[in-house]
Amino acid sequence: MVLSMKKHWKKIAQYTVDVTFWLCMLATAWFATQVLLFASFKIPSDSMEPELTTGDNILVWKPTIGPRIFNLFASMRNEQTEIYRIPGFKNIKRNDILVFNFPHPNSWDKIEMHILKYYIKRCVGLPGDTLSIRNGFFHVNGINTPLGNTDSQKKIAVTDKFQEGIFHSFPYDGTIGWNIKEFGPLHIPAKGDSIRMNRTNFVLYKKLIEWEQQGTLEYKDSTSFLNGKPIDGYRFLKNYYFMAGDNGMNSQDSRYWGMLPEEYIVGKAWIIWKSVDPYTEKFRWERFMKIIH
Repeated sequence: MVLSMKKHWKKIAQYTVDVTFWLCMLATAWFATQVLLFASFKIPSDSMEPELTTGDNILVWKPTIGPRIFNLFASMRNEQTEIYRIPGFKNIKRNDILVFNFPHPNSWDKIEMHILKYYIKRCVGLPGDTLSIRNGFFHVNGINTPLGNTDSQKKIAVTDKFQEGIFHSFPYDGTIGWNIKEFGPLHIPAKGDSIRMNRTNFVLYKKLIEWEQQGTLEYKDSTSFLNGKPIDGYRFLKNYYFMAGDNGMNSQDSRYWGMLPEEYIVGKAWIIWKSVDPYTEKFRWERFMKIIH
């Protein structure tokens, strides 16, 4: 009887060990998949309509530009941390739809990482591009391909009066005077690009330089001071992108907060795997497994 009970408990112990082992393996595989391959995100607003709408659940494919490696626990404590990227298979292209960590979770005056705050927008400007908006339409020097959602840009072009908070844009400087109908030209920095530190470039690139240097940039008596030392030029250490929502009349994007650091990009939006109407709670089968363009 005692021997039989020992065998019984031994089987239970072995079963428990086996189940625990396979649960750990599944958890590890799930975590590795989330880090290296893809992640799921839910669309919370209409800023990317008509391509993506509220209630869409999408998969983001990470190997396109490469998955990121960083201290997850430090990020969850809202600490700034180094971000490393495993090389991807392709480069980001204009008009790609990307998911990224919003670079201004606390203030539009400072670039910061917040692991739980994500945006999704369309890339209309790459590192090294010179971008302008003319009568509401995006233009990049030397590129004839339409950028962004042109239907939305047509609406902006024919609109004379805008709701409060929509018309004026980055960098919110009276001398520069840009808005969502007439903007730029703005050079989007690529790693290694250099600029002269005049007043205009101080205003345009202050946030980027302070983020790269983790310091303070000031402008006094026609001179820029980085951490208290005068500088007459600056060479960028990182790549940046210009992002725009497809619903241009209702999108908080680079027109308002500026350029996006490459490190903050999670990956390229790939497919809608689930879509539920937020008002009727009905499954939208016509959007199921729709490839995102």
